[in-house]
Amino acid sequence: MTVMRPTLAALLVCISSAAWAQLPDSESPAEENKAQKPAPAPARVAPCGQRLPVLRNPLAFAPGELLEFDLDAMGATAGKMTMQVQKKQDGSLPVQIKVQTNSFFSKVRKVDATAVSYLHPKTLRPSRYTEDATENEVRRTVDVAFNSKDRSVRVNYTQKGKPGTNNYSYDHEGLDVAGTIYMMRQLPLKEGLPVCFDVYGVRRMWRMTGTVVKREHVSMPLGEFEAWHLSGTAVRLDKPSMSREVHVWITDDERRLPLAAVGSIDLGAVRATLTSYSRPGEKAKQAQGKEQLKW
Repeated sequence: MTVMRPTLAALLVCISSAAWAQLPDSESPAEENKAQKPAPAPARVAPCGQRLPVLRNPLAFAPGELLEFDLDAMGATAGKMTMQVQKKQDGSLPVQIKVQTNSFFSKVRKVDATAVSYLHPKTLRPSRYTEDATENEVRRTVDVAFNSKDRSVRVNYTQKGKPGTNNYSYDHEGLDVAGTIYMMRQLPLKEGLPVCFDVYGVRRMWRMTGTVVKREHVSMPLGEFEAWHLSGTAVRLDKPSMSREVHVWITDDERRLPLAAVGSIDLGAVRATLTSYSRPGEKAKQAQGKEQLKW
């Protein structure tokens, strides 16, 4: 039996801090058999040594901002992703992310999915995260509630029409895969800045530890940019042997645009590259030509 790893979350978080952390909803048959045998005491994931720094103001984004990305997997164009900041709703700032594979990649894995993160308009911490995805004709939904008072996370999900619930806790910070990139855009980025937080993804909690590597010049079809290169690793809290690495580039200007991210899913490396953006009060910008991404 082949384990189907949820591609929505992998593609979503390829542009966020947890792209490397997307793994199966369930264990493989071999792992299930191992789980039936006595196991040594589980290893513990090292706690975060510090909280996230105070975020910059004002926000680099506003309702109406739309970012569009090309997704590449297995060395070929796999589909499109959009990230859009929506109007405030019931005291929250929703950000919506949509992923759709193209006809070529759909022969390998067909994905049509939407996720929404409901962020606090000042702290950018989530109160709720929802996901509705259809992958290879199988629909799954997720509704996640974050409680900052007791640092708890309640996950209600359905898969193939069957409901389920998980309950988790987090350390200093609890984020979701869709909203994380917006928080990262507000960090006071500087070389050597460490970051550590817990993030929800694929019905699990992960601890992300990373650092701002350095400021780099990035050349891409969308233009020339000076950008901060962030590198990190996420470890699954209940299974430290599972980890993923990711690299993200964010512009060093007032817009803090997420230019590119490289992560992985079960099919191999995945890259998201910003191809166009439109922002309130600014002229829309779209990539021209077929130049390769360089840094």
